[in-house]
Amino acid sequence: MPYHSNPLDLAFHALSDPTRRAVVSRLAEGELPVTALAEPFDMALPSFAQHLKVLEDCGLITSEKRGRSRWCRLVPSRFDEAADWMEIERRRGAERLDRLEAYLNKTGGHNDGKAV
Repeated sequence: MPYHSNPLDLAFHALSDPTRRAVVSRLAEGELPVTALAEPFDMALPSFAQHLKVLEDCGLITSEKRGRSRWCRLVPSRFDEAADWMEIERRRGAERLDRLEAYLNKTGGHNDGKAV
């Protein structure tokens, strides 16, 4: 596994796996015990636990022992950090496109969406 040094890198690495994204989707509905969370996945519990460890290590989920079960839940603030970063990048891209459009309009290079 490549070395990821900052929390945002760790979060995106964790979310790069479809199983972990599915876990996050299930936890978006509310907290669940690990056994219930693992049910729809076709893998042994120790393998599934590795996915949970990646999500927990990067802070996207947290878990706690309750009686004989371990319960997992999302940590919304960690998702907010990723969403904030994506919004900044979205705005930056939109600003670049706006500047390009203004330049093309000024230089007569704009084709009004027509194929060239």
